[in-house]
Amino acid sequence: MSAPKHTATHSIPPHALAQLARQWLSEDTPNFDPAGAVKAARSVCGFSSKIEVECRSAEEGRDAAGAGADIVMLDNFQPQELHVAACELKAEFPTLLIEASGGVTPENLAMYFSPHVDIISLGCITQGCPVVDFSLKVQKPGSHSSLNTTM
Repeated sequence: MSAPKHTATHSIPPHALAQLARQWLSEDTPNFDPAGAVKAARSVCGFSSKIEVECRSAEEGRDAAGAGADIVMLDNFQPQELHVAACELKAEFPTLLIEASGGVTPENLAMYFSPHVDIISLGCITQGCPVVDFSLKVQKPGSHSSLNTTM
């Protein structure tokens, strides 16, 4: 069996991961610097790791792409705003991957389709899923205890 490709746990030393986490956790602050975050990530990850930056505006996306981000996530954009921003970013950075995220549901998914959007993420796939009991319960023969069959 071949060795797994690089993952974050293999590529980033723990002290560097902590440093990057501090920057990434600050993405919701008014002074978030996407270009600075990309440069910091690249300095510890190297060229073989993909770097994705969550952006709240096309301008942040342009800054991140210009600094070398591989993927720009356009977060919480309305579909029409997303299409314009994605088109502009792809025109300037043709190899950039664009991810649409935030507010996407199975009901409105088609509104986010675009030739300029490469990835669409739906948080609802992992948030609010019904729970399934995968535990292994062994009963003695003749036992009449009930199994949990509810979801």
